Amino acid sequence: MKSKFLDQKIKYTGEQLRPLFAYIEHDLLGDSVVAWIGACDVDLKHMKDGEDLKANQQIRGDQMVHFILEVFDTELFGAVALQRLLTATAKDILAQMGNESSRKLVREGDDLFLNDQKLSISVAVKTQTSCMIHFALNCVNDGTPVKTCSLKDLGVSPVEFANKVLNTLAEEVLSIQEARKKVFPA
Repeated sequence: MKSKFLDQKIKYTGEQLRPLFAYIEHDLLGDSVVAWIGACDVDLKHMKDGEDLKANQQIRGDQMVHFILEVFDTELFGAVALQRLLTATAKDILAQMGNESSRKLVREGDDLFLNDQKLSISVAVKTQTSCMIHFALNCVNDGTPVKTCSLKDLGVSPVEFANKVLNTLAEEVLSIQEARKKVFPA
């Protein structure tokens, strides 16, 4: 899996969750993950989560660290499993990097919480050619429509965190791919 941290500020609107985003916009062909820091404001026309759409839920924040993954030759079940692996990886890294509060984070499916404060948002989707995941964590609590916690609250540098997640996830996916190739059929 190719990975890249993008230095530019990009506002996530949901439009980025489209096939070949990393290839067309950032020259990463194939399975990839990109990360950047920017605001978030998902328009209802780009909302992919049916539960959020039914609830007319606003998804926004003034500053988040965003990840977009694209994987090919995978069904939606595999993408959701990868989404949860990404969430668990982020939780583990935060426990290593952050303050005491970071070790109290709880993962519920594809989301991270500190008590009743939401740290992350995430969705996995199937496109015409691939599966994609958007995963983001609040850098600050400003501009969020629900009670949140942030990387700032946890004492974690967003850029350092993003790069550690990118590297760890790329290594994990490579390890999974290699594990599939070294077993005999039953």
